[in-house]
Amino acid sequence: MSTQKHAFQAEVAQLLHLVTHSLYSNKEIFLRELISNASDACDKLRFEALADGSLYGDQPELRVRIAFDKDARTLSIADSGIGMSEAEAIEHLGTIAKSGTREFMARLSGDQKADAQLIGQFGVGFYSGFIVADRITVETRRAGLPPEQGVRWSSGGSGDFTVETITLPERGTRVILHLREDALEFADGWRIKELIGKYSDHIALPIQMEGETWEEGKEEGQPGRMVKTGEWETVNQATALWTRPKKDITDEQYTQFYEQIAHDWQPPLAWSHNRVEGSTEYTQLLYVPSHAPMDLWDRDKKPGVKLYVKRVFIMDDAEQLLPRYLRFVKGVVDSSDLPLNVSRELLQESRDVKAIREGNTRRVLALLEELASAKSEAPKAEAEDSTAEVTDVQDKKEAAASDKYASFWREFGAVLKEGLGEDHANRERIARLLRYASTTHDGQTVSLADYKARMKEGQKAIYYIAADTLVAAKNSPQLEIFRKKGIEVLLMTDRVDEWALSFLHEFDGTPLQSVAKGAVDLGELQDEAEKKAAEQAAEAVKPLVDKLKETLKERVEDVRVTTRLIDSPACLVVKDSGISLQLARVLKQAGQAVPDARPVLEINPGHPLVKKLDGHDRFDELAHILFDQALLAEGGLPDDPAAYVRRVNALLA
Repeated sequence: MSTQKHAFQAEVAQLLHLVTHSLYSNKEIFLRELISNASDACDKLRFEALADGSLYGDQPELRVRIAFDKDARTLSIADSGIGMSEAEAIEHLGTIAKSGTREFMARLSGDQKADAQLIGQFGVGFYSGFIVADRITVETRRAGLPPEQGVRWSSGGSGDFTVETITLPERGTRVILHLREDALEFADGWRIKELIGKYSDHIALPIQMEGETWEEGKEEGQPGRMVKTGEWETVNQATALWTRPKKDITDEQYTQFYEQIAHDWQPPLAWSHNRVEGSTEYTQLLYVPSHAPMDLWDRDKKPGVKLYVKRVFIMDDAEQLLPRYLRFVKGVVDSSDLPLNVSRELLQESRDVKAIREGNTRRVLALLEELASAKSEAPKAEAEDSTAEVTDVQDKKEAAASDKYASFWREFGAVLKEGLGEDHANRERIARLLRYASTTHDGQTVSLADYKARMKEGQKAIYYIAADTLVAAKNSPQLEIFRKKGIEVLLMTDRVDEWALSFLHEFDGTPLQSVAKGAVDLGELQDEAEKKAAEQAAEAVKPLVDKLKETLKERVEDVRVTTRLIDSPACLVVKDSGISLQLARVLKQAGQAVPDARPVLEINPGHPLVKKLDGHDRFDELAHILFDQALLAEGGLPDDPAAYVRRVNALLA
């Protein structure tokens, strides 16, 4: 038998260095990952055997077996799954092909030892074995290959690994960990069973360990010891969690199952478990995580839930089962109607899949609605003097419920907003889940329903402004008249906001109006005296407006007098049907084509700077400075920043 030496891919070598030198806060994670890999290998065999039943050979049983030898300092995890050929062992155990690996390693290289939870999210769970082992040996044979084509892979976790051909009578894979001196706790039966119960109890395959019994010392004074019985015992429930009745599943078990499928150490925010019957039958167990994964915005990442058909694993990340704006949802869908040989292409065309997708979407939105409006029932007061205490309990419970949705919104609000443009059928439901900062509620977010309930008498629209940052939105000149009148304005700072709102023109019959679009019209909120004064001011400065139009004709579409400004000399707006300046910047940064639209310059006729313009010997320079300052206040940059600086310096000098 010839032994070949191979060098690890550079990224693997870097990853192994980080694993062996940084990830000590959660050593036990390695067992969860290796058992999960073993389960996946069995699932893959079951799937491939649908087309070729001979792959089972004379081993029909699918299972995972764990053995340990404290004297030899070894722990092994063996499965009867698909196994690997020599080429596959070299490829799968020596390289990392999944996108996002560089970002993953960047996270690990910081001062974040607790981020051992990230292991597994990028298909690198195998390498977690080096947290506890100074050498790993893998013996494997692919289903369908003869015993003589078995493979032994071995590495000490440094820069290389060896591969040799061996004879293996059984298919599948056995991972043998040569434990470090400080990791001998994982060569103990009780400890391993404890970890299996914690992380892998719901693997839908039997996880077996060799039975042990206590043997007393044969001679007086000789200590007793645990002795293996030679019989294999199943140590997990070996039934899929989602197939069990909800009443038989504890919150802790739901949380542990989530941690297993999501590779997440933090508990989920909420979940929904249902069996749907009717024209399409399926079981759904869907989770909303408590925090956003680092690859949430990775375009190459395929989001989705795990798909099973009649409890047979079909695929990870079945993105057709949820719309893209719910890509943060984790979970399992088990269909009774789909064919076992279903492919991603068939999923796109299936009526059953469409029904499952719609059902999953409704269920997730209902779950978010419950979080957004959750009210806990306080215990009834047994005596009058306990009323204050009960009220305090109620307030705390409601605050906790409110905090859950606030936490969700911070992590996933920007993603949910995409649904306004992607999901016409559920647009109204999504609109009720939206939350925004507000000029009248500092430090809080408000819903559109809350805003509408507080609208002033005579107010005809829900006003909002979009900007790059919250500070820029709060200090925008466009808000001055609204602040003076005490009119609430929503502050939108996510890049997706204006695109999303182009699909939502009204809420519950009330139009949404950007304060940076069109001429300001507060209707009944402005009295006749204010309107008459504005008309007189506009007439008085008409020659100045005309001169500004001529000077800035290459940069503006129009110049006009406004009533929206109180303290600022000028601001930029666009016409009602035009694309806003902020959205134009976002599209340009994304490499999208942007219509050539010039803004409207609005001036405040009562401002000292505007008054000084009339007849000034440097009128042209002041006009351009006025425009550039309005552009800066709006969040943009002058086309020629150097020219702006020269003009300002000339005036200062």
